[in-house]
Amino acid sequence: MSDNKNFYTKLKAQLDDTTSFPSDYMYKFIVPTDSSQVQEVETIFDNFGAVITKKKSKTGKYISVSIVLSVENSDLVISFYKKAEKIKGIISL
Repeated sequence: MSDNKNFYTKLKAQLDDTTSFPSDYMYKFIVPTDSSQVQEVETIFDNFGAVITKKKSKTGKYISVSIVLSVENSDLVISFYKKAEKIKGIISL
């Protein structure tokens, strides 16, 4: 868990240094196609005005999910990552 805490601390510092908020932020996730993970990802971003695009991998085993969302600050960016990391099999890019 401390690895995640360090990751988010570094991410927050990088976002604060390089991004002018409010800003559009792109999340990218990869999830297996054989379960409900895509729906779980979409549910996290429901009612936030997110633009979501999906693309299947060449083998069809995974789906790439890209989400563009207008965010007010780095804490909001991180809060969505923390919600997404609870989804089984998800990979955050």
